[in-house]
Amino acid sequence: MTGEIEELRARLAEIDDLRNASRVLDWDQQTMMPPRGAQARADALATLERIVHEMFVDERTGRLIERARTRLEREGADPDSDEARLVAVAARRYEKARRVPSELAAEIAHASSIGQQVWAKARAEEDFAAFAPYLQRNLDLARRYVDCFQGLDFERPYDVLLDDYDPGMRAAEVARLFEQLKAGLVPLIERLSPVVVDDSCLHRRVDVERQRRLVREVLQLQGFEPEGWRLDDAVHPFATSLGSGDVRITTRWDEGYFPMALFGAMHECGHGLYEDGIAPELRRTPLGHAESLSLHESQSRLWENFVGRGRAFAEQLAPRVVRTLYGGEGELDPEQLFRAVNRVAPSFIRVEADEATYGLHIVLRFELEQELIEGRIGVGELPEAWNARMREYLGLEVRRDSEGVLQDVHWSAGLIGYFPTYALGNMIAAQLWACARRELPELERQIAGGELRTLREWLRERVHRHGAKFQTGELLRRVCGEPLMAEPFLRYLREKLGAAYGVELIPPQPHQEVE
Repeated sequence: MTGEIEELRARLAEIDDLRNASRVLDWDQQTMMPPRGAQARADALATLERIVHEMFVDERTGRLIERARTRLEREGADPDSDEARLVAVAARRYEKARRVPSELAAEIAHASSIGQQVWAKARAEEDFAAFAPYLQRNLDLARRYVDCFQGLDFERPYDVLLDDYDPGMRAAEVARLFEQLKAGLVPLIERLSPVVVDDSCLHRRVDVERQRRLVREVLQLQGFEPEGWRLDDAVHPFATSLGSGDVRITTRWDEGYFPMALFGAMHECGHGLYEDGIAPELRRTPLGHAESLSLHESQSRLWENFVGRGRAFAEQLAPRVVRTLYGGEGELDPEQLFRAVNRVAPSFIRVEADEATYGLHIVLRFELEQELIEGRIGVGELPEAWNARMREYLGLEVRRDSEGVLQDVHWSAGLIGYFPTYALGNMIAAQLWACARRELPELERQIAGGELRTLREWLRERVHRHGAKFQTGELLRRVCGEPLMAEPFLRYLREKLGAAYGVELIPPQPHQEVE
């Protein structure tokens, strides 16, 4: 490795270490910290963010990037090499970060920390008015952040924010994909939601300790390793990696509905497997975490739904539910469980939505975020705008803000532009799942037998080990030979739900004009 690359890696490693320290404070804030620690934690996170930002945008970092890039060009380095990709990613992030004043970066971090604490209390007390000023603060900061990028290749303000979560993705492309998604989902939901499905097996009262045992059983099948992982409780489930060999995931519990904790944990474990599977040589560099949250969400959604709610895994899950949750009493047919966990029914809470209605939850948030950033609706109008779209898209009357506008943590943390990655992740997951099934003919049989290692290693090799080397479209073309598309996900849903409901689901035909 060249001296220039070594110098750059050393600089970036220090920055990554400090970012990991911030992640520790953020994890603690959401899992362990007493509420009265909110102000001090916000100050600490803001200080760390300012220091990290100043280190990264310092002219010394820019010189090291340029020297390394010049050396690689002179040597004719392979553009796919770790060194070349490291320099390219670092340069792209540097050019974006240096436009943002350190004071603004610190303000955003501070507001995020305080906002999350206020949101948790407001959600518990059904008090949107108490949260509204903090949301307004986050929006004001987001607009100031967007203003830093005037004159660059961003067509809309929202593009700047979306680019932070899925580099290169634009709102117009998301809107195009989401229109295709809606066109496929609406008739599917209309066909299946009126059908009565017996899901009583999911609603038996089960104490949290027995649920914990089931969750740990399933997570260990996925690849949870107690020596390097933690599972904790959180108001809103999340996952994070605090460095090599340290993965933290969380879930939440409902004694009357065990799928909340189980599938939430499987989802977050999917994120953890991605972080844990990044090649060791990429650690402590900008390549050592995933570049695209759409790719990240594809992994969590794949494990939660394609595996966890799949027919094959029901063969494993049904007897474990009876043994661990029901104390060995009674029976649970895998087919009954498969149908129950795939019931299509509009519901209020995004993270508990079925796979068909979930996409409409994301479309709602995508539209509202753009309108908020562009000033087409105000914070005070948000609850009614939210409720109106829930009525239009899912036919539901929101009864309280905790099942409406206050249900998600993202806006309290300033994570505006994040939501589209969930639905994009579903699309990516479907494309990866189709590729895996082609390349692993025994996959379904292995999953039914509780052997998840083969899929885990396939994903590690194709996706995880690359870290941030490839953006969404490039990785999909490398793995599946195709761009990001909505149709593979819609096809997967038609096949899966058709099997669960015992009906043939035919794709909607394009409208034709009659002359």
